[in-house]
Amino acid sequence: MSHRARQLKVSSLARVEGEGALRLSVHGDRVERAELNIYEPPRFFEAFLRGRGYAEPPDITARICGICPVAYQTSACNAIERACGAELDPPLRDLRRLMYCGEWISSHALHIYLLHAPDFLGHPDAVSLAKEHRDVVERGLALKKAGNAILETLGGRAIHPVNVRVGGFYSVPDPGDLRPLARQLRSVLEPALDTVDWVAGFEFPDFEIRHELLAAWEPDRYAIEDGAIRRTTGDLLSPAEFPEHVTEEQVPRSTALHARLDGKRYLTGPLARYTLSSGLLSPLAREAAARAGLGPECRNPFRSIIVRAVEVVYAIEEGLRLIDAYERPARAHVETTPRAATGHGVSEAPRGLLYHRYEIGGDGLIASADIVPPTAQNQDAIEEDLRVVASANLGLSDDELTHLCEQAIRNHDPCISCSAHFLELTVDRR
Repeated sequence: MSHRARQLKVSSLARVEGEGALRLSVHGDRVERAELNIYEPPRFFEAFLRGRGYAEPPDITARICGICPVAYQTSACNAIERACGAELDPPLRDLRRLMYCGEWISSHALHIYLLHAPDFLGHPDAVSLAKEHRDVVERGLALKKAGNAILETLGGRAIHPVNVRVGGFYSVPDPGDLRPLARQLRSVLEPALDTVDWVAGFEFPDFEIRHELLAAWEPDRYAIEDGAIRRTTGDLLSPAEFPEHVTEEQVPRSTALHARLDGKRYLTGPLARYTLSSGLLSPLAREAAARAGLGPECRNPFRSIIVRAVEVVYAIEEGLRLIDAYERPARAHVETTPRAATGHGVSEAPRGLLYHRYEIGGDGLIASADIVPPTAQNQDAIEEDLRVVASANLGLSDDELTHLCEQAIRNHDPCISCSAHFLELTVDRR
């Protein structure tokens, strides 16, 4: 049996964050194994949280990611508040949801317009896209700006907000402070709907995944900042049950852990959220999804860009609803008293379910911490997607196959620092 190896390299892949390499093992006309090698240095956040005060994780873990810091702050707060037995006042919970809507709008707009759309339109990057479609990119930047405005107003700044704390916020806005946000959100609602129609016109490979799906879930609304955990089977888990079903293991090729759900690969993120909860979207978001050709579920990773656009519409509408109903809370935060306990918390980062666990001692110090980001949970599923997609396209040239593999990775918007700023693709043929 003949063997031929070829190495395809992209020396600076700027549209996926982090450092990694992909190795495909090909036998005949089939890719038997796809390994996404992550070699970025480990970050050690869980280790240096040990011994810190129980109120510190929201500020520390926000630094894990500059694109979705609110997700880390929120999951941390949810876990610690449960450990301390603290219950947020409804207006504070609404403010937390509003802030998370800002992060969804900002992060999704960034991914749709600057990271993912160039793949579908034949451009190497967003700069090239802007030269030909300036108005399109400006629309995306306006959406991102609206999301950032929410983060700045409620969090103090858009990157690594400083106004979030266990129990709520350090300060809360007056209703008048939110009126400019409402005007800005109304101004981008039509562009958000146009975005759904725009991405729905892209050409998508005919491909569907069969992995089990996992996402936060609430019975009466699309889950964002909290909730139970729902599986494709319909089973519901509490955040505390997450570690009973999801286990992580270290693999030699990666500094990122691989997670499995009851021993099987699974997927979290936009496809999971939409497939498990599409009926809970707002009427306008559901209409936009239907007009874009989405049914009650979506299992094509290449079409995840449509789901993200639909979620932007929902987040804008939800933000407007929350602002319209807002009354200044009587207090900016609920006092929390540390106790010897373990708390579990989840929220829906733009890329998927984000789980935190904190064990707090009687002295108020953190004894142990566990953080399971979406990328760790999705890595096995991404590798399987790559194997299947590459198997069906081995006749492509080196450049074409590399591009397709990069696009398959970007479908999931993985964050290796929380997947590949440098992608080296090696194909071993036998």
